[in-house]
Amino acid sequence: MTDKKRAQNTPKLTWDDSQMSTSYANVCNVSSTREEVTLLFGTNQTWHTGQKEVAIKLSDRIILNPYAAKRLSNLLGKVVEEYENRFGTIGDGSES
Repeated sequence: MTDKKRAQNTPKLTWDDSQMSTSYANVCNVSSTREEVTLLFGTNQTWHTGQKEVAIKLSDRIILNPYAAKRLSNLLGKVVEEYENRFGTIGDGSES
């Protein structure tokens, strides 16, 4: 299929953000089953390093089917690559 035909067959997307909410997260965890991938988002509530217990306040859970999770993974990979090309390599935050 040519690019012109593909463009003609692609539906127009309309993004409705009228009920969208915004959250901030500095922590993310992921788990999965055969049918779904679950992402947990929250914020680290620990203010001082070296504490014996770290408090994470979970705020959002996103459940995706494996196909949507794969698309999200690809999109995030491209965004991080573009970010690193512009601003330099980033670590995973585990460095001391």
